[in-house]
Amino acid sequence: MIALLKISPVFVMAGLMISGMNALLAAPIATIYGAIIASLTCRFKFNDIVDAAVDNVKEMQLVFFILMAAYAMAEAFMATGVGASIISFSLTLGLTARTVAVTGFMVTAVLSVATGTSWGTFAACAPIFLWLNHIVGGNILLTTAAIAGGACFGDNIGLISDTTVVSSGIQKVEVIHRIKHQGGWSLICLTITAIIFYAVSVGMGLPTVICNAADAIDKIPKDVWASLEKAKPSAVELLNQVKTGVPMYMIIPLLVVLAVAIKGLPTLACLGLGIVTSLVLGLVAGTIESVPKFLQLMKSGFEGAGSGVIVMMMWVGAFGGIMSKMDAFAPLSRFISHISRNVRELMFWNGVLSIAGNAALADEMAQIVTIGPIIRTLLEDNVEGSEEDMYTLRLRNATFGDALGVFGSQLIPWHVYIVFYVGIASAVYPLHKFVAMDIIRYNFMAMVAVGSLLLLTITGLDRFIPLFKLPSEPDVRLKKNIVKSSKEDLVI
Repeated sequence: MIALLKISPVFVMAGLMISGMNALLAAPIATIYGAIIASLTCRFKFNDIVDAAVDNVKEMQLVFFILMAAYAMAEAFMATGVGASIISFSLTLGLTARTVAVTGFMVTAVLSVATGTSWGTFAACAPIFLWLNHIVGGNILLTTAAIAGGACFGDNIGLISDTTVVSSGIQKVEVIHRIKHQGGWSLICLTITAIIFYAVSVGMGLPTVICNAADAIDKIPKDVWASLEKAKPSAVELLNQVKTGVPMYMIIPLLVVLAVAIKGLPTLACLGLGIVTSLVLGLVAGTIESVPKFLQLMKSGFEGAGSGVIVMMMWVGAFGGIMSKMDAFAPLSRFISHISRNVRELMFWNGVLSIAGNAALADEMAQIVTIGPIIRTLLEDNVEGSEEDMYTLRLRNATFGDALGVFGSQLIPWHVYIVFYVGIASAVYPLHKFVAMDIIRYNFMAMVAVGSLLLLTITGLDRFIPLFKLPSEPDVRLKKNIVKSSKEDLVI
């Protein structure tokens, strides 16, 4: 009974999120409820509970600064022409009904890495590619699913993605290390999915008439422009830049960020260089009128992070601190430990918990901040190994939280991601009545990513992917197996 009471704050948090309550309200309510339960079941003093909550939030301070810088750089990339240059460059080869889906997939993948937002990328690219698809006679469901899946790519591996930053912070790993860990796997998933999209387009017998983005943008109805302006104003600005054109050298800020990230510079330094280079080149190109105008973009970015994500993370951090203080996840840890015969199986169950939590909470960030501490505790309480090997396992936990949150959302009909995508697609292309299964049916990126991540983890085939291999026995061992081995040695 006591164990159920201790874990009940998680169900309160999940229930509030499922009911549709905003995370900024659900997290404080669940935190206060958790504090009451901690006081009743463990007899903790009020000050001890507050200290546990605050201490856990303190560990996330660097993540808060990274998030603010990430949001600021996203605003800069959308407004200065970096995003438009990526789209324009990708479309220079021309489009046909046979290539529109795979092109949209690759463009949104690259753009989402640059902007760190799947929602913003989808909102910016849906008007272009859905109307391009209409003009060239492509398959509307295939193209919609392609840009939905591509938009999630950068949200999972982008240096400035909030889910990337938060999932890494919760597992106490560096964002750069996380990206390097899963980079090979992510690129393999991207390549396989691109091949699938093209193969399906060919199999559908789609025509090969060439079109361009300007034609598609000109044909977007006025009421669609109005809807898009209300839903995502930055997307309208990006579309106008695509139509009028921006210098191709505006792609340089993205290349700079990617280059210094590969070199191993700290995340804040990478983001700072991206912001500065977009300002300098934006002034040269004329996409930014003045420094004060640019500073307003930075202010918008800071406000976007501070008014929502950071506040929510502080409450969730406090929630996690209280749950940890009363050792609420001990029963779940013991159950997973009991059914897991080795470390790889335990990691697999961590992945299953992540996807199940995503389905239950219907929100990828809620899943990351709610399930993330649970799988971290499962790892720390049950596995023993060197610091380096334990760090690698934490990297996989972070990948679980993010990848199975972002890509997993694409396979859950009631998820907020799907609801948003259906709303945007319906607003920008009213000729088709979109439903959730329209996004899911051909979302090969989500299918490949979710399926392969769990399969590679449980089978050990991840050893064939550079930097993606998990340590295994005897380098890391379940603590219960160590005890069992010691007892057997004593008997001998």
